Amino acid sequence: MIITVASGKGGTGKTTFAVNLAHVLASRGENVRLLDCDVEEPNDHLFVRPEFTDEEQVTVLKPVLDQNKCTGCGKCADACNYNAIAVVKGRVLIFNELCHSCGVCSYVCPEGALTERETPIGIVQIASDNKPFFFAHGLLNIGEALAPKVVAQVKAHIDMEAINILDASPGTACPVVKAVEESDVAVLVTEPTPFGLNDLKLAVGLSLAMKVPTGILINRSDGNDAIIADYAESVGIPIVGRIPFKREYAETYSSGAILVEWHEELQKILLDIYDNVAKLKGTSVPPVPEADIVRIKEDKPAPFPTGTSETHREITVISGKGGTGKTTVLGSFAVLARDKVLVDDDVDAADLHLLLAPSVREAHDFVGGKKATIDADKCIGCGKCMAACHFDAICFDGPSNDLAGKTYRIDELACEGCGFCPLVCPVDAITVEPNVTGRWYVSGTKYGPMIHACLGIAEENSGKLVAQVRNRAAELAVDLKLGLILGDGPPGTGCPVIASVSGTDLVVIVTEPTVSGVHDMERVFKLTTHFGVPALVIVNKADLNTAQTSRIETIAKEYNSRVIAMIPFDRNVHDALMEGKTVIEYAKGAAEEAIREAWSELQKEAEIRK
Repeated sequence: MIITVASGKGGTGKTTFAVNLAHVLASRGENVRLLDCDVEEPNDHLFVRPEFTDEEQVTVLKPVLDQNKCTGCGKCADACNYNAIAVVKGRVLIFNELCHSCGVCSYVCPEGALTERETPIGIVQIASDNKPFFFAHGLLNIGEALAPKVVAQVKAHIDMEAINILDASPGTACPVVKAVEESDVAVLVTEPTPFGLNDLKLAVGLSLAMKVPTGILINRSDGNDAIIADYAESVGIPIVGRIPFKREYAETYSSGAILVEWHEELQKILLDIYDNVAKLKGTSVPPVPEADIVRIKEDKPAPFPTGTSETHREITVISGKGGTGKTTVLGSFAVLARDKVLVDDDVDAADLHLLLAPSVREAHDFVGGKKATIDADKCIGCGKCMAACHFDAICFDGPSNDLAGKTYRIDELACEGCGFCPLVCPVDAITVEPNVTGRWYVSGTKYGPMIHACLGIAEENSGKLVAQVRNRAAELAVDLKLGLILGDGPPGTGCPVIASVSGTDLVVIVTEPTVSGVHDMERVFKLTTHFGVPALVIVNKADLNTAQTSRIETIAKEYNSRVIAMIPFDRNVHDALMEGKTVIEYAKGAAEEAIREAWSELQKEAEIRK
């Protein structure tokens, strides 16, 4: 059995559930394998503490240029659909961070100046002898974008005779698609908040579109989770269980301990959840629910406020992992800051609109790439397209015809629109068309203009959409003479994060004092260092584990950074979110004061760096 644990957003408890479920099943004698497929920010090992016995390098084919053969004709740049190649004054430049290893450039080069070479992008580490269960995880190299390749290699360690628990990355982008693919059941972990519901809807859309039986697990349930229960009933997905909200669970988690070893009552809860999950295998899947519609405000809005600044700075708030409070902090900064443009860079699972209630003024389709289709009537079944495809997106199970009998088809979820297959098709049976993969919006809020977007479920080119919203925010800042852009970045270290931090003036990393929070903060520091962007740190729930908070301060100094604020664990933050308010608007508790202090420190730092 293959169970994939996923979530629309990070920080819902996905990793905690996966690790503890594996532990409690293995402890009762089951053959269990835990595979961490969150390859941008793998956290399971922090709790499992395995001794790795084997390591596999993950490689892809990337282009290498022989400058002596190159004539600078530009055919490679014209053919690249990822903007990973440019020709400047007759010289070819290759941007590895953007390269998707499709092979098109080397194929079209008339001089043979580009050849494909195996290039490492990550590793898979295996702990075959780990007790009480087999463990493996993948680790994508910092600055690389091809997470699905690493996920696929982790999944090569699935044992069909075992209970395989796959811990997927948050969101609905291509790494999640690769993890959920061929699963028997998807368990979507959520929490009973507006944020949790918003992102759960995205995850439900993905798993149901992939025809995978799905169950919902409510974590941090406080007995008031009708917001999730009502939605689950409306779409026909069962709730497989609830895990209570207790501060002591959070404290145990922060130290990296296995919860079921310290809180015995969780053992029965998890076993009951597993029994409910097992019943879902082989069941029918309900239809994909209709997505929420974003409507343009019909009344003519008042003009955006203008400022007097001739220049602007961009501050981007990010986090190594989801659920640290990144959007909560950015939303509060939106209330406190003046003369700014707001931008939600987290296009896979945008949440900022839940706090700022934007009124949409403009809506635009986003053409994020291309999609290929095969005309079954023309296909001769030669298989050249399948041999050329670097993404395993072509299948030999298309409709039959009189020419070849069985034909080929394109798997839409796997296709990355590189355009290789039509180049090799000898009968022009394949066409590639522009693909609308999402929408982006210009909206007004009571705190200023806001640019935000929504990437389609399982769509590619989230980094390109991030660039689109950032560019529009910069245009607005110039046109309105506003001196600041405040960006809410995505979690992780992959393609959308790279697009969020590249060229920004200052990054604020929101983390929490847990082993996973510290681990992921370090990886984000490596990313900001790689791109030469200065970074500061805010510790959320700082009093949850003082030892880990001290570690964060030490690590920040090692990266020539500092902690500018410590926000305490405050129930008022949860209550504010439940009312759809920022912490500043809710105006209760110690967290509000800490966020005000954080903004004050950030203003001082920004002035220093001007």
